[in-house]
Amino acid sequence: MGDNSDLASVWLIAGPTASGKSALALALAERIGGEIVNADSMQVYADLDILTARPSAEDLIRVSHHLYGFVDGDEIWSTGLWLRACLQVLERLRAAGKPAIVTGGTGLYFRALTIGLAEAPEVPPEARAAARQDYERLGESAFRAALGALDPAAVARIAAGDRQRLVRAMEVAIGTDRPLTEWNADTRPALPPGSWRGLVLEPPRAELYARIDQRVEAMIAAGALEEAARLAARRLDPQLPLMKAVGLRPLMAHLAGELSLAEAIAQTQMDTRRYAKRQLTWFRNQTPDWPRHGALVGDDALATASQLLRAANSA
Repeated sequence: MGDNSDLASVWLIAGPTASGKSALALALAERIGGEIVNADSMQVYADLDILTARPSAEDLIRVSHHLYGFVDGDEIWSTGLWLRACLQVLERLRAAGKPAIVTGGTGLYFRALTIGLAEAPEVPPEARAAARQDYERLGESAFRAALGALDPAAVARIAAGDRQRLVRAMEVAIGTDRPLTEWNADTRPALPPGSWRGLVLEPPRAELYARIDQRVEAMIAAGALEEAARLAARRLDPQLPLMKAVGLRPLMAHLAGELSLAEAIAQTQMDTRRYAKRQLTWFRNQTPDWPRHGALVGDDALATASQLLRAANSA
C-alpha cells in the first residue's frame, strides 16, 4: 500500500491522447494505493487493444484497472451507460476505502461526473423511425437545417458527419416536443462538489504531436494492423462507435488495397494529431478552472504524482 492520507478525493486526470495520462494515473495509484477507472470511450471496447492504447498487461498486474476492454464492438456504449458503470465502480472502491483515479480523454465522461448528465427522455418508436427516415431522405445538410428550426443549439454543437447524434436530437425534438438541449440542461453532478480533484494534462503541442507520430509507428510494430484486420473480418456496421476509432479507417483502407502502408501510417498520424487538437480545445473551454500540467508525462510520472499529492495536501 502507498500513502493513503488523501482518501477523500476521487482523482480525475484528463487530457489529449498520448499526453501521458495513463503513466501518471499508474504512478499516482501506486503512490496512494488506489485503483484506475477508464474514462476513454474507445478503450471500453474489447476489439481494439493496441490501436486504442489500452493499458499493457504489465500495467494491469501492477494496479487494478476497471472498465477497460469489456464491451463488444457491435454494441453502442453511451455516456449514460458509462456513467452508471463508473459510479458503481467508484462506490465499490469507496466502500473498500480505496482512492479512485479516473483517467481518459473523453470530455463528456468527465462532464457527466462533474456537471451532470440529463436523464434520457423516452421517445416513441415512431419518432425514432421518422428521424432515421428523414435523415436518409434529406441528407445531412438539409437534415441539419430542419433540426435547426427545432434545436439550433444541437446543430451548433454536433460535429459534421455525426449522424448518430443528429438523429438523436431530431427524434427527441419531435418525440417529446422539447429540444434535447433543454433536456440536457436539467443536470446535476454525479460527484458531489468537494469529493474530487481534477487535473488536465496540457503539454506543448509540438512535443505532443511528435509523441503521437512515434506512438503510431510503435502501434504498427506492435500489431495494430493485424488487430484492424481481425475487426474488419467481423464486417460490423461502419456507423458503430468503435468503427470510428481514430486510425482504424486508414488501416482498413490499406488492408483493402486502397492505401499503401506508408500512406495509412501518415493518415493515422494526421488524424490522431487532429483528434488531440480537438481534445485540447475541448478541455480548455470546458474545464477552465481545473489545474493544468504543462508538460508531457513519461519517465517523470512518479515525480509528477508526488507533486500532485503535495499540492493537494497544502490546499
